[in-house]
Amino acid sequence: MTDIFSLSLEELSAKIKDAQLSSLEVCEKYIERINKFDKDIKAWAHFDKKVLLEKAVEADDDRKSGKPIGPLHGVPIAVKDIIGTVDMPTECGTVIRKGKSYSQNAEIIDLLNASGAIVMGKTATSELAYLGPPATTNPHDKTRTPGGSSSGSAASVASFMAPASIGSQTGGSIIRPASYCGVVGYKPSYGLISRNGVLRTSYSLDHIGIFGRKVEDVAMLAKVLIKKDKFDPATIHFSTENILSETKKGPLFDPKFIFYKTEHWKLIDKKSRESFEYFINSFKKNIEIFDTPSYFKDIHKYHQIIHETDLANNFSVYFNKFKKKLSKYMQNAITKGNKHSAKEYAEAIDFMKRSYESYQEVFEDYHGVLSPASPGVAPKGLKSTGTAEFNKVWSYLGTPCISLPLLEGENNLPLGIQLIGNKYDDHRFLGVANWLEKECQD
Repeated sequence: MTDIFSLSLEELSAKIKDAQLSSLEVCEKYIERINKFDKDIKAWAHFDKKVLLEKAVEADDDRKSGKPIGPLHGVPIAVKDIIGTVDMPTECGTVIRKGKSYSQNAEIIDLLNASGAIVMGKTATSELAYLGPPATTNPHDKTRTPGGSSSGSAASVASFMAPASIGSQTGGSIIRPASYCGVVGYKPSYGLISRNGVLRTSYSLDHIGIFGRKVEDVAMLAKVLIKKDKFDPATIHFSTENILSETKKGPLFDPKFIFYKTEHWKLIDKKSRESFEYFINSFKKNIEIFDTPSYFKDIHKYHQIIHETDLANNFSVYFNKFKKKLSKYMQNAITKGNKHSAKEYAEAIDFMKRSYESYQEVFEDYHGVLSPASPGVAPKGLKSTGTAEFNKVWSYLGTPCISLPLLEGENNLPLGIQLIGNKYDDHRFLGVANWLEKECQD
């Protein structure tokens, strides 16, 4: 019997297509895992095994009847519970939306359906994709956070309850949970994946991202999800025809990287620092260590202004009608957001373009930038999802970034390396990430 949990997304799809595996068999195996582990991990906000099995049987029947099938036909994919679905609740991690669904599917749900993928359920998120943590625990240690806000999306893949999942990032909500949970987390360039039908927290900062076990997994799912959408004006025309083959091919010659320890290096625990130092020394012919640009401090300030102002704007109805049902995290953010001036907000938006134009010159000489994906392993306790200090700059600049589970910190817990690329250079960027992943395996 094939061990489906050891298969890449491409292998899983190929075996279903060739009838070596049925979608029903695959989904039954994932249901077994969910039944066994989710009572402790709590990665799912909504999961209906009866509906999942019905979808799997339908996928198998379509294949047997000779109907056209897509690249992910019969493959189950988990999605974050801020992504609108007609046939499942979309509660966004808040009691305010308990039991409520969206009136239409998000664009990315329609793209998944068109690819033949099966949306297997909704994964737990922090309250309104901000800081109020869900009940989800870290699969490697139930006393630790899985990170947020894409908590369940990362935990479901890490615990083999889903082969891949979709999340979102406004600050560090893809990269940090991926690091804490020991999976690959990919945030594409801003504007590549539509946010249409997804809870909006910040138009300028929100990104859709992907969790998988390998770089090639996220590349395959990105190929399906990256598409221009007239209902999300931020999206651009971007060909993905060769994105998986370019990822596999990798760079033409050994890449060169900058490694930023950043001013937050002091936040990292001793064991994690030792792991990062070991990584740097292992790739010393490829890596140069630089200080972070001085204006990165301004980016942190401006990111906060934009984020809090947009939260205040987008959730004003919740704040005015249901304030007591919001966490202190959200109440404080909205209160601050209401105090930022129009001038401050305009400066923050303007600096986004100017700082990227200054920064992109780095990629003329280097294949990418490396930094810690998080300030160490997952912190103990479930009252916080950790800090995004190593991630906010790249969400603000809109550059692609990926967390690779290449290291271990204290207690042998996973620790991610963050790779950052140039905006809209995602093909080459994923190829470099794949090279790095394979080099570390070797």
